[in-house]
Amino acid sequence: MKNISRRHIISALLGVGLAALLIWGVGEKDENATYYRNEGKIFGTYYNIRYEAETDLHDSIKAALQAFDNSLSMFNPNSVLSAINANRDTTTDALFEAMWAEATEVYALSGGAFDITVAPLVKAFGFGRKSDQLSAISPQTIDSIRQFVGFDKVELVDHHVYKSDRRVQIDGGAVAKGQACDVIAGLLYEHGCSNYLVDIGGEVVARGVNDKNEPWRIGITKPNLNNEGAQEELQEILAVSDIHMATSGNYRNFYYAGEERRSHTIDPRTGYPVQHSLLSATVVSSSCMRADALATACMVLGDEEALAMIERAQDAACYLIVAKKDSLTVITSSKWEKMIAK
Repeated sequence: MKNISRRHIISALLGVGLAALLIWGVGEKDENATYYRNEGKIFGTYYNIRYEAETDLHDSIKAALQAFDNSLSMFNPNSVLSAINANRDTTTDALFEAMWAEATEVYALSGGAFDITVAPLVKAFGFGRKSDQLSAISPQTIDSIRQFVGFDKVELVDHHVYKSDRRVQIDGGAVAKGQACDVIAGLLYEHGCSNYLVDIGGEVVARGVNDKNEPWRIGITKPNLNNEGAQEELQEILAVSDIHMATSGNYRNFYYAGEERRSHTIDPRTGYPVQHSLLSATVVSSSCMRADALATACMVLGDEEALAMIERAQDAACYLIVAKKDSLTVITSSKWEKMIAK
């Protein structure tokens, strides 16, 4: 499998220049600076972008998000990703190749727990199905699907993806929001912005200060297992000035097989939903795309293996919320405090 260096990832992103995080932070606009706020819907979720600039960059932001959608959306039939999944001959672009490079690294780092070819298994256990339909999926069906799931079954060579089986499907959803945050942050940086917060579906890139000249405030949601209709509470609020952060959680998306509670997080190595006590993983790293991929891998691995992976990563830290009987326990990696420091 052909690798692309992290240096190329960064240059590509700058060149193209449910969520478990709640964003706080800004009050009235400071009279000495112009802070703009752009909002909208993308990738089936919402974006909220705040930044200090000489002019409103809304049109540029929309164009960058549309370019991203044209590359990596599974729901855009004309995207590069959709063309590959439909086995149409297509040339990959910088955005797709940046995603591929990160997916390659995290696949290896996680021992296969993060795998962008998991799409057929996700479809089989689809979110829209009823619990009795999900529990009725047979081991034979799963074994059959696993024959065309695996990152070792695809290769990227000279801007083309080659599959060992035409049924292999690629799902970039586990990095899409984080990668899009990096793209927009790169665009803002290129336009001379020093203070901004990019939030796409709860994945976040923050830099500098808000319009009160204070660090951006980001809240980590407290999982609620007992009352789905309850108002969300915060587990912790962070004050940050330079961070790439992503959160993955399974406490909102689950189903029951009899009395057994199962997550919608699929382990691509086994083909089945994970069964462990890790409810939420918040990761900070050198890019939001990397944080997004690592957070997804954490949710597949469970708390002990997730901590070990994050420590191996060296450029990452995690904040894990784990269910312990009737209470929640927070576990952080060794670099957490250092990496969230202002």
